[in-house]
Amino acid sequence: MENIPRVIIIGAGFGGLAAALSARSRGWNVTVVEAADAPGGKARTLRTVAGPVDTGPTVLTFRNEFDELFERFGEKLDDHVRLVPQTVLARHFWPDGSTLDLFADPDMTEKAIKKFAGEDEASGFRKFYQLTSGLYKTFRAPVMQSSSPEIPSVAKAALKSPKLWSALVPGRSLPSLLKAHFKDPRLIQLFGRYATYVGGRPQKTPAVMSLIWQAEANGVWGIDGGMSALAKAVAKLAQRNGVTFRYGTKASKIERDPTDNTMSVTLETGETLTGKAVIFNGDPAALAEGYLGPQVKNAVPPKAVGPRSLSAQVWAFAATPKGPLAAKLGHHNLFFSKRPEAEFDPLLSGKPQDDPTLYVCAEDRAIGKPPRALERFEIIVNAPAGHVEPDEAKACALRTFPKLAEMGLTFDPPPGANMLTTPTTLEELFPASQGAIYGRSPEGTLAAFAKPQARSQLKGLYLAGGGAHPGAGVPMATRSGKFAADAMVSDLGSVRTSRPTATPGGTSTASPTTGSAPSR
Repeated sequence: MENIPRVIIIGAGFGGLAAALSARSRGWNVTVVEAADAPGGKARTLRTVAGPVDTGPTVLTFRNEFDELFERFGEKLDDHVRLVPQTVLARHFWPDGSTLDLFADPDMTEKAIKKFAGEDEASGFRKFYQLTSGLYKTFRAPVMQSSSPEIPSVAKAALKSPKLWSALVPGRSLPSLLKAHFKDPRLIQLFGRYATYVGGRPQKTPAVMSLIWQAEANGVWGIDGGMSALAKAVAKLAQRNGVTFRYGTKASKIERDPTDNTMSVTLETGETLTGKAVIFNGDPAALAEGYLGPQVKNAVPPKAVGPRSLSAQVWAFAATPKGPLAAKLGHHNLFFSKRPEAEFDPLLSGKPQDDPTLYVCAEDRAIGKPPRALERFEIIVNAPAGHVEPDEAKACALRTFPKLAEMGLTFDPPPGANMLTTPTTLEELFPASQGAIYGRSPEGTLAAFAKPQARSQLKGLYLAGGGAHPGAGVPMATRSGKFAADAMVSDLGSVRTSRPTATPGGTSTASPTTGSAPSR
């Protein structure tokens, strides 16, 4: 392997995994270092008596991103992970007792909205769907599928579609666009909520981000075993094909030797790994703030890492659901705030919400199994990045469980403080992130162009993950890893173009206890 170029990938999140497979498919020697004891990055789990429960992303869209990775090596994703298409995208509950399901079939959603809010609102949804579908189709190639989106090419695509211009007015917010389609405040609240899927506050998120809805509209899949099962399957694919994983291994410094153009990664143990390139699958802010050494501090401009997106407080636990709504829970559930207009006001000033909308994932209902006595749940509460408050578990519990009980859902037993992930926890797990799980904020007219792209400003260093283009979310982070490997190969060369012969890689773990603090 001496003549085969080596890339060192820091972080085994979905971006790092995709980068590893993409580089390996071009013949590169790939080593992945990961401070946790398992792959997945933010797709973490906590142990419960009912088994591991996700405490990260739960919604799988754009499964083709993963199909493509397996196909590169002559395998099929479905042979390794059970994925079930979801008929119901999400179930929504309001304090007044009303409920609404959104469906994978837009005609079914339109009928449900007609029954829920009347013919005018159903007509508004039809127009909204057409608009967001047009936005998605128009910007898919020049933005989401482009490793280096440029404003002129995007503007050119937009000018060809006058029907989309209402969503492209500079300074127009997502709520403003929604109010042009819906009169029912519940529907404005529901579709405005999609801003939070990429870490934005609706009032500050540009109208064009309404296309986020199309990610789910194009299909949602449930995963047997949760998102971590998908991460493990992708990592095993990489290992089967020659990628080496070093878990429990924290990187402390990245350097470039200008005399021979080699890159090196120094581990916390003092060991140094050398190669032709480094792909950093972590929050780019960690580079800018010097967490990986002085040489890479200027690899990412400050405007590419701030302002920060939202963070979250996340409960992950096993319990028996009780109350009138226990049997009505779907896989993905939203319990809305009483005051949609003022719901996000506290977050605008960096404070926790008084009456937050709560996302409840009933993990065991993803694949159609009958609920068992003890089910696994994840509850996400939006929080400002960098948020710290006294007795945070108690404060978050008071914002979460009395509200659910009032709406008809309780849990037995209720989760303890050790089942809560906070912004502080996330900052510890992902240094320099401030707990902002989506990287840079999506707020602002040109925010889509502000995230750092695959090539950093240091030759030989590339970026992958939710903090890099094309943005947050499991599929987009995965795509960013492909972009990083593509850029690397374009700059430094490919060893082969045919599929590599499967050669088992390896794994090692520095310490069985280091998994609680991944370094990214």
